[in-house]
Amino acid sequence: MKLATGVITLAVILPSALAAVPLYGQCGGLNYSGDQGSYAQPLWLLNRIHVFSLFHPFLRHMYEVSTPTATTATTPTATSTIAPTAPNGFVYTSGQKFMLDGKPYTVVGCVTLSQSNSYWVGLTGLSDADMNKAFADIAGAGATTVRTWGFNEVTSPSGNYYQSWSGSTPTVNTGASGLQNFDRVIRAAKANGIRLIVALSDYGGMDVYVRQILGANQPHDLFYTNTNVKNAYKNYIRTFIGRYVNETGILGWELANEPRCRGSSGSATSSCNTVTITNWAKEISAYIKSLDSNHLVALGDEGFYNMPGNPSYPHQGTEGIDFDVNLDISTLDFGTVHSYPNHWGQDGNELTWGTQWILDHAKSQARANKPVILEEFGVTSNQPAVYTQWLSNVVSSGLAGDLIWQAGSRLSAGATHNDGFAVYPDGQVYPVVRSHAAALKSRNGS
Repeated sequence: MKLATGVITLAVILPSALAAVPLYGQCGGLNYSGDQGSYAQPLWLLNRIHVFSLFHPFLRHMYEVSTPTATTATTPTATSTIAPTAPNGFVYTSGQKFMLDGKPYTVVGCVTLSQSNSYWVGLTGLSDADMNKAFADIAGAGATTVRTWGFNEVTSPSGNYYQSWSGSTPTVNTGASGLQNFDRVIRAAKANGIRLIVALSDYGGMDVYVRQILGANQPHDLFYTNTNVKNAYKNYIRTFIGRYVNETGILGWELANEPRCRGSSGSATSSCNTVTITNWAKEISAYIKSLDSNHLVALGDEGFYNMPGNPSYPHQGTEGIDFDVNLDISTLDFGTVHSYPNHWGQDGNELTWGTQWILDHAKSQARANKPVILEEFGVTSNQPAVYTQWLSNVVSSGLAGDLIWQAGSRLSAGATHNDGFAVYPDGQVYPVVRSHAAALKSRNGS
């Protein structure tokens, strides 16, 4: 049967003290400046929508100094394809569908197919028991996939991190506080029937590369164009991805979370436009494909269109993203969309605007004949009614799947933080998500 498959996602959150973010802020818009590790820890730990409070027990370990076990970067070289496309156990795409071992694959709970945003799960010192509980809560809502972070840049190594910087030299942490810890994340996810979508950087992390290699106060978009910066990023990608080429617990890689011309610094060169990020996406996705033919690759963008003069901010192309052009890149396997109407100038019009946003991207999916997932979305009021309508639109429109920002759990140290978007197992939204997961799986015949 030629059935579209879907993704349903929940995002997991940590307790933190958060302030309202500026209009058009990124990743939910709650004063998040991107993951920058200890380069600017107040930004990463206190201003991040995704992260627990600095003073919460989950994060105490992040201020205990640890000595990294490491791999120091060298000039990257692409390797030949390691494995044939879509061997058994790996998710692949067929037209607008996600597939696994010849059958439709529905990703639910935490993004496309179904995936939940659990960006923090590997970076907050969770015990094996708490990590398993977090994934079990997500799976209980019908999820099949979780989206998480495969990066954390630091200049003062402490706690769990994946790469440390000494001046302009980065060193990947392959030890117990680094990639060995990410191994634990994968084991816990697999134990609960969850596959991972892994983002390899974000706008705050990008700024660390630019500052360390090129100096302070440099425009954010040099991350996409400077050869030395790109080589450093490719080195990291090669080490991280190379470890997991044959890991079936990973569904796919994302080039970055929410790439834009302007990052946490808010600065960009006058020449940055949609072509800048499209060219970067072509180069980096092709590099990943040269290293790993087993896993899917996506950009990780917010799904912004390039329609100058459109009155809707996410349609104007001002952030350097052209969704339809990027979706046509041959080395990108599926598209990603985020939706935060409140933070994008749509207060009071969230339901209608969000519905049209879903329908627009379902049309883009059909045009490109590639799956598209709504991998982050949220409103802070009237959630049950708004989400019920939006999720119904996902099913009826044929959009491949969805991910709610974000999932909450009640772990040994207490409840994970509620930033206004959290979905807890005992909350009103959880049964909405669970019912939707069942409906999406039914639509897909999986």
